[in-house]
Amino acid sequence: MQTLHWQKSSYSGDSSNCVTIAASPTGSLHLRESDEPDVVLTTTTPGLRALIRGIKGAPGQL
Repeated sequence: MQTLHWQKSSYSGDSSNCVTIAASPTGSLHLRESDEPDVVLTTTTPGLRALIRGIKGAPGQL
């Protein structure tokens, strides 16, 4: 199994409650929440883009 280099947003600061992301050599993206680091969501760049656009376009839905 490959070792992933996890990164968190600079907006997270020193907070431990954040989502981290890692890119694999195959081009897939891996997301995990800091409270549950063993649970990993794997997606593609277009999939993540669609998720972010959906979240941004859904005011009051979060």
